[in-house]
Amino acid sequence: MTDTTLPRKPAGGLPVWFWIVAPALALAALVWVFAVANPAAIFTSSAPPIESLTVQRIVVVPDGFRVTVVNGGAVETTIAQVIVDDAFWAFTIEPSARLPRLGTATISIPYAWVAGEPHVIQVLTSTGILFEGAVEAATLTPQPGLREFGSYALLGIYVGVIPVALGMLWFPAMKRLGRRGLGAVLALTLGLLIFLLVDTLLEAFELAGELPGVFQGVPLALFAALLTWLALAAVGARRKDPYGDPAKQRLYVATLIALGIGLHNLGEGLAIGAAFALGEAALGSFLVIGFTLHNVTEGIGIAAPVTRDQPSVRTFALLALLAGAPAIVGAWIGGFAFSPLPATLFLGIGAGAIWQVMVEVGQLLRRDAQKDGLALVSWLNVGALLVGIGLMYFTAFLVK
Repeated sequence: MTDTTLPRKPAGGLPVWFWIVAPALALAALVWVFAVANPAAIFTSSAPPIESLTVQRIVVVPDGFRVTVVNGGAVETTIAQVIVDDAFWAFTIEPSARLPRLGTATISIPYAWVAGEPHVIQVLTSTGILFEGAVEAATLTPQPGLREFGSYALLGIYVGVIPVALGMLWFPAMKRLGRRGLGAVLALTLGLLIFLLVDTLLEAFELAGELPGVFQGVPLALFAALLTWLALAAVGARRKDPYGDPAKQRLYVATLIALGIGLHNLGEGLAIGAAFALGEAALGSFLVIGFTLHNVTEGIGIAAPVTRDQPSVRTFALLALLAGAPAIVGAWIGGFAFSPLPATLFLGIGAGAIWQVMVEVGQLLRRDAQKDGLALVSWLNVGALLVGIGLMYFTAFLVK
């Protein structure tokens, strides 16, 4: 019998640990020599270093503005002046006007802002480079408190939980459909998910563009999506049992759909909370109405996989909370502490979850078609898929 075990020592006689440690030590030595000898010094020029300062958030307070800036450049940056509405203005800065790479500072600017008016804030560095942020319509930024938390929670419930629950009310009608009709409902759900995937990725890329370049926003979103998809796929592979209860498998798919939609609704909550926090009440109210109508279709998608079964009201309630409650969390984050970095990360995670949900729904649709002796790709299924995409697309007009 052939011995397939690996030798403890390579042919040279040295132990395996040596060949693990030696390359790492050689790499460390190379980095040290480069840092000490500095062979790149010949390329040094007298031009000022390239700076990259990002205005991450502007908070409107009763006596002025608080501006959070991040140094995303490769060199230390010093903030020299602040300009508000084309006039140099007094300011204080914490912890220091000198920001190291990836350093964050908060600039406090006493200013008699005018409610409802736009204000432009520019930060001037010691090298003379301007970085700009704007308040589109000045109004007090909401501060955390029980009343404010409750108000944003109600917005999240109105946008997320209630519409999803209303969509689930079509469940009794869906159960009365024949085999072809049930397949069409699953195909419609797949269409809804396709739109949500595209919409979530576009939102993630848009927020990624607001990040300092050092954070590599687009790769961050894509890698978050990839890792989420692989994690959910691994979890699904461990729990799948070809001889298990089909009803439990269908409920698992419905739960995954609710999870994916919930992560997407987190992004919707962020948009609504940020709109109200920035004083755009009209836009915020419009978003609430639009997302409410938009999310009713999501309840249909969650209920679709279990139309062959009879889940309890408690099960539907938990699924509605899983899909809708993240909108509450999103509204809190958007209203009180919006930051494009976690928002980009959350949306990337949502995209990965939605992709895995699409895989699961597609497999469920294929299994049901084989079990019923029906064609997977039929005119009815293709039409239902297009209807699902169309529903989401046209209700999105109310939001965009």
